[in-house]
Amino acid sequence: MKEIRIGIIGMGGMANVHMEHLAKIEGVSVAAICDANEEAVERAGDKLGISAGKRYTNFEAIIADRDVDAVLSITPNIVHHAIVKCCLRHGKPFMTEKPFTRTYEEAFDLYQLYEQNRIPSMVGFSYRYVPSFRYARDLIRAGKLGTVRHIFVQYLQSWGVAMVGTPMNWRYQSAMTGTGALGDLGSHMVDAARFIVGEISEVSAQMKTFIVNRPNPATGKEGTVDVDDFTGFLASLECGAAGVFQTSRNAYGSGNQLEVTVYGDLGTISVSCERGQELTWIQPQADAGDPAISVNGVHKVPEQYHITQMQDFVDMIRGHVREELPSLPDGYRNQEVLEAIHQAALQKRTVAPADVREQALAAGGIS
Repeated sequence: MKEIRIGIIGMGGMANVHMEHLAKIEGVSVAAICDANEEAVERAGDKLGISAGKRYTNFEAIIADRDVDAVLSITPNIVHHAIVKCCLRHGKPFMTEKPFTRTYEEAFDLYQLYEQNRIPSMVGFSYRYVPSFRYARDLIRAGKLGTVRHIFVQYLQSWGVAMVGTPMNWRYQSAMTGTGALGDLGSHMVDAARFIVGEISEVSAQMKTFIVNRPNPATGKEGTVDVDDFTGFLASLECGAAGVFQTSRNAYGSGNQLEVTVYGDLGTISVSCERGQELTWIQPQADAGDPAISVNGVHKVPEQYHITQMQDFVDMIRGHVREELPSLPDGYRNQEVLEAIHQAALQKRTVAPADVREQALAAGGIS
């Protein structure tokens, strides 16, 4: 088995999580690391035993390194576009974090490049690797719910609540992050809907910023928040189902609460990332003779639905690409929906993701 040599860009907390999973996979090593912060590179390099020549502060250098088979990019949103573009130009397989890019323009640019040079790619929609989400997807595809009528998705966190006192950081600045709760959490909601049920065809939306000013430790003054704390949207799906979505980083009492409920003619299935080993399936009681008599059952997820994101990434590099893997086109389509949501909120009207794409094509693409 050929050893897979990984280069990691970004030495933050999520990089440590991914490295822990990589360490459990046979035939994989971290060959090089990169971060704009030289001290972070040195600390990580000493811990991992990375040679001095494989410690980078320039992402272009690690991507061009011939001793690196693939790149994991775990960085703030502002550099997603530049890093993925560099990978595409070098033909270097990669995984980039979500949201795919800050803006739709950046996403469209990358998609055009990808169409010219398709390379193995992954976007970090990690909840595709929650076993209950994968199980729910298969049950729905197998027709266990009959015709899907509507879907409810919410992703709630509480770290933005006023009493927590979270100061200004890059997630509150549109120049760094694009949107707020929408891109941070809403991108996962959109992907969960696409993954479990199907494509979104149109949206109407509302976006709110609850706390406009937050203390900025860098300046000692108040900073201005110019992204959303909350986004809610209604959606129509291509399968004919309706959707209701809400996301907030100001939901007191919520931890990391991503929940999906799918309602069909033959029953209802609910899943949550906080209970990834089981799903709730409400269906008519067998032999009851009355469909109104239902069974609310908690079902353990079969072992076949257990796979880690890093295992899927490594398998992709080795040439085994599963149908469920979130690739660059998934990242692009996700950003297309996010842009439609953003436009719908700003313009107070219904917007179709397809219209977003048509506008970009009509404009002659993006250089």
